[in-house]
Amino acid sequence: VKIISEREDVSDSIKLAISSEIKRLEIGLNRTNKEIKKFEEKYRTSSEIFVKEFTSEDLTGGEDEYIVWSGELKIRDRILEEIEKLKDIEYVAN
Repeated sequence: VKIISEREDVSDSIKLAISSEIKRLEIGLNRTNKEIKKFEEKYRTSSEIFVKEFTSEDLTGGEDEYIVWSGELKIRDRILEEIEKLKDIEYVAN
């Protein structure tokens, strides 16, 4: 993507916006990791084992807990992917 502007400070504004978005995503990631950790501690197992071996019948909260735990794992994966994309942006000066 190439952005052209008459203003010299646009590059700094874009960098700041991307940095702010990364921070926002990291806050979300923190919250998601805390929720995942609650499930891992409650069931004394890793999320990796949960995904491979558990069904909703294995959880005291049944289907609702299963959906929430697996949903948090999907959210975490998406957040990590977005953070990686943003951190991979390379800035080139003209």
